[in-house]
Amino acid sequence: MKRFALVVCIALLSLSVFAQTGPASKSVVLTFIETSDIHGAIYPYDFVNAKPMTTSLAQVASLIASTRESNPNTVLLDDGDSLQGQPTVYYYNFEKTDGPHIWSQAVNFLGYDAVAVGNHDIEAGHNVYDKLYEEIQAPVLCANAVKADGSTYFAPYSIIEKEGVKIAILGMTSPKIPDWLPPQFWTGMQFDDMIECAKKWVPIIQEKEKPDVLIGLFHSGVDYTYGNVTRTTKFNENAAQLVAEEVPGFDIIFAGHDHQGWDGMGWDPVSKQKVQVLDPNGKPVYIYGALNAARKIPVVNMILNWNETTKTWDKQVTGTLADMTKYEADPDFTAKFQDGFDAIKQWVDRPIGKMDGVITTRDSMFGDSAFVDLIHRIQLDLSNDPSMGLKPADISFVAPLSSDAKIPTSKDGTLYVRDMFNLYTYENFLYTMNLTGQQVKDFLEYSYQFWFDTMPNEGNHLINFQKDKDGKLVLDNRTNMPLTATRSYNYDSAAGINYEVDVTKPAGQRINIICMSDGRAFNPKATYSVAINSYRGSGGGSHLTKGAGLDPTVVRTMSLVTGATTKDLRYFLLKWFESQTETVTVAPIGNWEVVPSDLAALGTATDYPLLYPKK
Repeated sequence: MKRFALVVCIALLSLSVFAQTGPASKSVVLTFIETSDIHGAIYPYDFVNAKPMTTSLAQVASLIASTRESNPNTVLLDDGDSLQGQPTVYYYNFEKTDGPHIWSQAVNFLGYDAVAVGNHDIEAGHNVYDKLYEEIQAPVLCANAVKADGSTYFAPYSIIEKEGVKIAILGMTSPKIPDWLPPQFWTGMQFDDMIECAKKWVPIIQEKEKPDVLIGLFHSGVDYTYGNVTRTTKFNENAAQLVAEEVPGFDIIFAGHDHQGWDGMGWDPVSKQKVQVLDPNGKPVYIYGALNAARKIPVVNMILNWNETTKTWDKQVTGTLADMTKYEADPDFTAKFQDGFDAIKQWVDRPIGKMDGVITTRDSMFGDSAFVDLIHRIQLDLSNDPSMGLKPADISFVAPLSSDAKIPTSKDGTLYVRDMFNLYTYENFLYTMNLTGQQVKDFLEYSYQFWFDTMPNEGNHLINFQKDKDGKLVLDNRTNMPLTATRSYNYDSAAGINYEVDVTKPAGQRINIICMSDGRAFNPKATYSVAINSYRGSGGGSHLTKGAGLDPTVVRTMSLVTGATTKDLRYFLLKWFESQTETVTVAPIGNWEVVPSDLAALGTATDYPLLYPKK
């Protein structure tokens, strides 16, 4: 007890001296490095396409080492979405599970100070992320993942001290996870609105911790209008900037999820321009965010000078997006994880079949395609396999998950395990669910509303591109390419029914379902069994809610789901190819078309070079 009392006295004396004289160092420079949306790009090698990569965590390791050498007061943060993407993490998620995960090993080796949770991390499932987050030595943060008793599933925030400066880091993730993932992936938690969560936790942090610096580490994007919502929409997917503008106290917010790369500024969705972000008190808040796959990494310096008058720190923030192509892979990092590299490469290089010809999602942007129809066929086959435990499906819904993928990647048509990651990008499961014929039609109306424009139009565009107030195409500030109204992974088509999409008609009136593909009449009042992936079946993209008109609660409770696979679709696609005894030839089913055909051809000719310019 005497020793405890002495410690308390010394602490109180130190606080008293600090209050009178300020910190020992009157000027401190902090450097923050944020990685986000690495998506398994740990090695400088693309396991999917069997070629070297110029950006990966190995290059980031060199940046970290040089930055720490220049400034020991470096804070290293990761903003989530690490457990999906390259086969690197899939292999450790589901194949090699008997030891430490490659991601936890890398995080610990590099000495991260805090890690946020991404939606694709939750997508890996409890067995994966619960184990992995126990292995990670840094605090894992997510204040808005809340248990039934109100406590947080992960740590809400962490405190770091550098040279007398107390840094608080509040972590949150996009609250849309229940709309994207099956409930079994996020059992034991619900996801609170980010703005409300920040309004709860920031006062707690300020009162309890009295930090000198407050950092937001949010796996959430910046453009709050994405998904055709507004700044007042509850559970906004991309609320990083909204938190800055509505909750006072933040100095820097590190964003993720949107893969855009933010350089300190925010975004005005009306003018489509970058803007300075101010909190409710008029204080600037700086927003930084990495590009996915470690392509560009925010390096942010904060200069703190002690103000004797106010007894607080004056802060100056400057930062840049470091181009990782300018860095060589760190030799210590690659040597440390060489054994893992060899094991992954051996696995992805295993041949699983042969294909005659090449199929590409480029064709899927403009109409019926062999690429998407291959997945349709396999989904319908799986649903009719009694061992799958699914209800035989009448109709299948599929979207191209990548806008520019092709298989096979080999010159001789050999298919390898790695090709399955081009064929199917995400770890979705397959559901069957019951929908009425009218709901099927409304689902498709919603899909094609954001997929195709109404023709003819100025420019003769078939693709529904984003336009500014003057009607001009909005260009991505990174790629200088036109932005589409929605991502290609929301371009759902159907198999099992024959139908037309009339692009001369307004949105909501385009779909003409002719009949079932087996010749039966299509009945809007009948109930059909539909094969659908778990992202869409959980409400992702709002096709079932805003499109088919289902109650979001009904969708979330899965009351219309009649069956689900126990493994992800990529696993079954791989097994399907392995089961083929001859070279596979695939072609479009031909069950739907865009009409009038002359306008469709004109729009395709106009938009193809916009989406896929010649290099």
